[in-house]
Amino acid sequence: MLSKLIQFSIRHRWLVLLATLALGALGAFNFNRLPIDAVPDITNVQVQINTSAPGYSPFEAEQRITYPVETAMAGIPNLENTRSISRYALSQVTVNFDEGTDIYWARQQIAERLSEIKDQLPSGVEPVMGPISTGLGEIYMYSVEAEKDAKKQDGTPYTPTDLRTIHDWTVKSQLRNVEGVSEVNVIGGFVKQFHVQPEPAKLAAYALSLEDVVGALSRNNQNTGAGFIERNGEQYIVRSPGQVGSLEDIAGIVVASRDGIPVRIRDVAEVSLGEELRSGAATLHGEEVVIGTAMMLIGENSRTVSKRVHEKVGIINQSLPEGVHLNTLYNRTTLVDATIETIQKNLLEGAVLVIVILFLLLGNIRAALIAAAIIPLSMLFTITGMV
Repeated sequence: MLSKLIQFSIRHRWLVLLATLALGALGAFNFNRLPIDAVPDITNVQVQINTSAPGYSPFEAEQRITYPVETAMAGIPNLENTRSISRYALSQVTVNFDEGTDIYWARQQIAERLSEIKDQLPSGVEPVMGPISTGLGEIYMYSVEAEKDAKKQDGTPYTPTDLRTIHDWTVKSQLRNVEGVSEVNVIGGFVKQFHVQPEPAKLAAYALSLEDVVGALSRNNQNTGAGFIERNGEQYIVRSPGQVGSLEDIAGIVVASRDGIPVRIRDVAEVSLGEELRSGAATLHGEEVVIGTAMMLIGENSRTVSKRVHEKVGIINQSLPEGVHLNTLYNRTTLVDATIETIQKNLLEGAVLVIVILFLLLGNIRAALIAAAIIPLSMLFTITGMV
């Protein structure tokens, strides 16, 4: 059989040569399509369910949130197992599915189960599914920094709160639109908040309670629609815009009336611009910064997606205020390119070594080159099979 194959190849050597070149060209073409990564992602098909529960102890979070959520997941088709963590103010349930399960179908099943137990959870508690990513989905990290002499328009230096605001309202929204990015996480800085701090003595003087203040804030921070007026064939929309937009708007909200005189928020509370409580910070070279992480969508090519993110970061830098810039800390493309370069170097050295050994054994450089040609051809054929 081998003899006949050799004879056929010799008789039709041009056909064999063309077929070899065609397969080699196909392998070279598929090389650009093959999703190459430096680290294999062996994460199973899983969905995380995170629930924020401020004020709940680990025991209460386990009893009132984690247990109902984890119990509701029982019986889902292709379910492998579930595991959970209950911490202060946080409940996390991880649902693992059998290998090969479609991640979007799995998330749909979980969403249906969560809607069924919504009434069983404490008021104000909302379970949220994590991003469609894996433990190796962190493909790009960057920092939001301000130069030491950078000033805002009012002449004051940038604060961690300013950097966080720039990231959340300018950077994050643009990076989430990059193809292949499922989520952008951030740590560091402070989230800007409006703080209303009631003074008990003043509340008591006006016979008011905290509920009165909360109710007034809620009622006076919404737009109201009143339909429309039709005139001469045209419709004029009637509405009452009531959303607050500044500290003065909040301070002017009426809480109650005493002897015909309105009692406003500023009469019973201090209104100021504050910061959200945080549980972590980020520093770089001893200075506090804001660090963001781009998460890759499951099944995407990390090398390609990280390149897109890096290009987008360059575009975003052009739109940031003067003195503020994004600094790349980690780019998966750099790691993958370094890995490919190492492989190419090893293959080249291996091919040269094989040629030398064959030449010493055969005593014929032509025979050695023919035998060594199997190395690149076999790799090109293998790449096609991998794709």
